[in-house]
Amino acid sequence: MLKLYNTLTNQLEEFRPLNPPEVRMYVCGPTVYDYAHIGNFRTFLFADLLRRYLKYRGYRLHHVMNITDVDDKTILRAVDQKKTLREYTDQYIQFFFEDFDDLGLERPEEILRATDHLPEMVDLIKQLGANGHTYLADGSTYYRITSFKEYGRLSKMNFDGNIAGASDRMDADEYEKEDVRDFVLWKAAKPGEPSWETELGPGRPGWHIECSAMSMGALGESFDIHTGGVDLIFPHHENEIAQSEGATGKQFVRYWLHAEFLMVEGQKMAKKLGNLFTLRDLVAKGHTPRALRYLLLSAPHHKQLNFTFEGLRGAESTVERLNDFKRRLSELRPETGSTPALAEMIKHSQQQFEEGLDNDLNTAKALAAIHDFARETNSAMEQGLIKSGDQEALLGLVNRFDSIFNIFGEVKQELLDSEIQALIDERQAARAAKNFARADEIRDHLTKQGIILEDGKDGVRWRRK
Repeated sequence: MLKLYNTLTNQLEEFRPLNPPEVRMYVCGPTVYDYAHIGNFRTFLFADLLRRYLKYRGYRLHHVMNITDVDDKTILRAVDQKKTLREYTDQYIQFFFEDFDDLGLERPEEILRATDHLPEMVDLIKQLGANGHTYLADGSTYYRITSFKEYGRLSKMNFDGNIAGASDRMDADEYEKEDVRDFVLWKAAKPGEPSWETELGPGRPGWHIECSAMSMGALGESFDIHTGGVDLIFPHHENEIAQSEGATGKQFVRYWLHAEFLMVEGQKMAKKLGNLFTLRDLVAKGHTPRALRYLLLSAPHHKQLNFTFEGLRGAESTVERLNDFKRRLSELRPETGSTPALAEMIKHSQQQFEEGLDNDLNTAKALAAIHDFARETNSAMEQGLIKSGDQEALLGLVNRFDSIFNIFGEVKQELLDSEIQALIDERQAARAAKNFARADEIRDHLTKQGIILEDGKDGVRWRRK
C-alpha cells in the first residue's frame, strides 16, 4: 500500500487516485533562463522516481511538465544578449533536456511550453474575473487574495498584515495594487519587452497563472498529484490553488508532494558562494551522471540532503560496484536447476525494497535492500550455489530495482575470441587496401571493448585490457 506525505494535510496518506488505474500528475518544470543546477535536478529526480514507482505498482501515468519560457529573468537575459525571447529560451530548453537525458530521467507524457498556451491563460483569467477574484491597475490584472477565503491552506502561513518581499515574483514594488499581498495575473506591456495582444490588453502572463492554466488544460480541473521543490509551496503553489479553485469551485489537486532543499558542503547553494553546480560542472571535474543520480536519490525527498564531493566520490564507487555485480551475475554459466533458499531470499529482498518505497518513497531503505541483496547474491556466487533458474530470477529482480533507480548501468558483453580475430582480419585487409579510415575505426572499436592491439613484425597480436 503506497503512502505519501501530503503537504496540504501535513499527513502521511494512503494514495488513492481519482480514476484508477490512471494517475494524473503535474510537475513544475524549469524556468529556462540558465542551466539547471543540481538542486533543481534533485526535485526532478524525485519526480522521476515517483513516476517510475507508480508504473511499477501498475498505474497508468499521465505526467505533465511545464517549461516557463517567459518571465522577468528570461526577458532580461534575452534583451541583454540581443536575442528574441524564443531564440534565447530555445537554447536552454535544449541544454536542460540534454542534462535530463544524461541523468537517466524518463520524459513526461506531455511537456508544455508556457508561450504556446496563452489562450488558456487568458480564458482562465477571464473566468476569475467573472467570479469576482480580479481587478485592474495600470493596465495589469491582479488576483485579490481576500476574495479567496482559504488562501494559505497549503503553506500554513499567517497572512495578516503585509508580506512585501515574500517573493521576488509577487512584483510588490512594480505595480500599483490594492494590497501588497495580491499577485499579478496579466502584466501590462512594457517598452522593449515581448508582449501579446489579447482580450486583456497587450501584455504577458504572470508566472503563477501559467501552471494553473496548463495543468488543468492537460489533466482536468481536478487531478491527483502536483510536485515541486519546497521553495514553490509559497507563493507559487499557494497561488495556483487560489487561481484554479477560484475559477472552478472544485478541489484542484489531491496530493501535494514537495522535495526538500539540497545543501552543498553544509551551505545553501548560491552563486556568490561559488557552490552552485550544474551537471556539466561536475562532469567537467570527472564525475559521472549516474553517480550524481545515485547521490541525489540516496536520501528521502522530504529530508534535506547535503551534497559533498566526498559523497559524490563514494557514489562513483558504489555505482561501479553495482555495475560490476550485475556483470558478474550476467556472465555466470551455471548448471540447470534452482535453489529454494535463493528463491526465498529474492522474495524477501523485493518485499524490503517495496516496503521502503511504499512508505513515502523512502529511498534510503530501498537502497539498503538493494545492497543487502547484492551482498547475499555475491556470497551465493562465491559458494557456487546459483543455478540457471536462480540466475534468471536474480537478474529479473536487479532489473526491477533498476526500473526505479536506473543506477546499475549497462553490462557490456565481451567479444568472443573468434569475433575479435574476424575484426583484426578485416582491419588488416583494410590497411592492405589503404583504407586507413576503416582500419582506425576498427582499432578504436576494439579499444573501447578493452582489446589492445600490438602490431609487430610477425603480425598483429591482441590481449584484453
